[in-house]
Parts: sequence; C-alpha cells; structure tokens
Amino acid sequence: MTAEQWQPSASIDAIQQRARLSKTIRHFFASRKVMEVFTPVVVKSGVSDPHLDSFELKHSAGFLRTSPEYAMKRMLAAGSGDIYELGQVFRQGEAGRWHNPEFTMLEWYRIGWSYQQLIDEVIELLIACSPDLIALWPVRKITYAELSQQVLGLNIADTNKSHLLDLARSHGWHAQSDETTLSILLDFIFSHLLQPALAPQTINVIRDFPVCQAALARIRNDHDDKQPVAERFEVFLGQMELANGYQELTDPNEQMQRFIEDQRQREILNKQSIQADKKLLAALRNGLPFCAGVALGIDRMLKVLIDVASIDSTQAFGWSDT
Repeated sequence: MTAEQWQPSASIDAIQQRARLSKTIRHFFASRKVMEVFTPVVVKSGVSDPHLDSFELKHSAGFLRTSPEYAMKRMLAAGSGDIYELGQVFRQGEAGRWHNPEFTMLEWYRIGWSYQQLIDEVIELLIACSPDLIALWPVRKITYAELSQQVLGLNIADTNKSHLLDLARSHGWHAQSDETTLSILLDFIFSHLLQPALAPQTINVIRDFPVCQAALARIRNDHDDKQPVAERFEVFLGQMELANGYQELTDPNEQMQRFIEDQRQREILNKQSIQADKKLLAALRNGLPFCAGVALGIDRMLKVLIDVASIDSTQAFGWSDT
C-alpha cells in the first residue's frame, strides 16, 4: 500500500484549520446564548425534498439524515429557545468538487427573528470565522427577481413556463417531457444562468424566491409585491452556494400540502416516494414559534479559507479515501 492510499485526504494544516473553525463557531454562538444541541443521525423518515436523496439503511427501517431540520424544529416547538447543531449529514448521489455524500453542516434557528435579521447574522459569522479573507469581501444583497432581471432581462415570476422552457433548452436543457414542474425548471435556469453571473470574491445574498421554490419557507403576499414570494434566502461565496435559510413555515396544513407537492415532483423525477414526517407535523400543530433558520456548509467554507480545488481536501478522509 502506497502513502497516497492510506494518508488522510486533507493536509494536517487543513485538519487544524477545521478544528479552529469549529472552535470559533462554538464561541460565536455561546457568546450569543444560542444552545448547542445534538439530534439523531439515523432517522425513521427520509427527506421529501425532490432535489435530495437519502441513504436508506437496508437492515433497519431508517435513513441517514440529510439535515437535522425536522428534529430541531421538534425541539423548537417543545420550547428549546435558540439552538444550533454542528454535525455530519448525508446525501446520496452527491459527489464532486463542491459535493460529498457525507459533509459537515451547521444549522441554527433564531426565535422571534426575521429572515433579514438572520441574513445579517450569517454575514457576522462569516466575518468572525474569516477576519483576514471573507471579512474583506463586499456584501451584495439582491432579490431573486432583481437578479433575473439584471442577468436575463426578465422577471421570472412574471414569465410563462413556455418561455422559460425555450430559455432552458437554448442552454442545454433536455427534459423528458414538458410535464416538468416549474420548480425543477427554475433550478436548471438558476444553476446554469443566474449563479454563474454572481460576482466573485463577494458575499452574495439572494432573497425572496419564487413561490414554487419555497421549500419550507413562509410565503409573503403583501401590497408591495406584484407576486407572492417565498421568504427564503441563499448565501454564496462568490458563485459557490454556502447557506440556505428561511422564514420558517409554521402552518401544519400548509406543510402537509408541501409534502404532497414534493411527492408529485418526486414522481415526475422517478424518485422513491417518501412519507410525510408525522412527528414534524405534530410539532407544528402543537405550535412552532415564529422563527428563522439557516443551514450552512462547513466544508465549502473551508474550501475557500484554505484555497483548495475540492472539498475532499477539507475533510480528513474524503469520499474517495474512505
């Protein structure tokens, strides 16, 4: 066996940098009185999100978690107050320069906060974790509609699906049929056209997504908006997605409808059917407090901090070396 076959994927410097980053994150939240929690890695319900695939365990009725979100929301409904978790999550079929089937996620929730307040705290965390690099980058906040108008010359929310299909096809879209949902179509347009247009060496924050992209975010429909929008935001380091956050949905009936829509999209994509998480729905019926939450990829942040080509080089043992 050669040295390359047994040594860690990451350098010792990268491993030390990860340890320092974890310490900084824990200090950041301790100073703000946000409690660290630990939730199960093995869960009974897989994620219904059509864009994610869970690892199903063959010899037990369970899955490896794709996120601690459902368990953390049950804690919030039980009265935990502000909480965060720093731990491993797993997503099937994700491997590449910016993806790994196993990776480290930081997820946290703020009771009584708006998602705009949480956006500011994400930026404050990035500055605390990287005072000599990311802290020096400019911050650009923009709505999804503004970004699509600037890059494509149109407001996607006001554009019919036929036009969007033509746009996607002109950039390599090869859908099986026109029955593709608007959400799946917009994912393609975002990743192929909008995301590459984001400014490099910039903290880019995109908020107020189309309603079909709401995921678990609350929908806002007020007099200032021509169209309803999802109170969702994503944070990018340059063109690399780092964090995804919501003004959290608290209505159990609406959450059930979202689960049903997820199943419809999974059927279109020929993916495994996943049952709605009954305990999450029960927690929402009990009462999830008004809150904002966000999940952030630690490996991706490290990729920027230590300037490596792949997140494999940020993990002591990347997927190819396990």
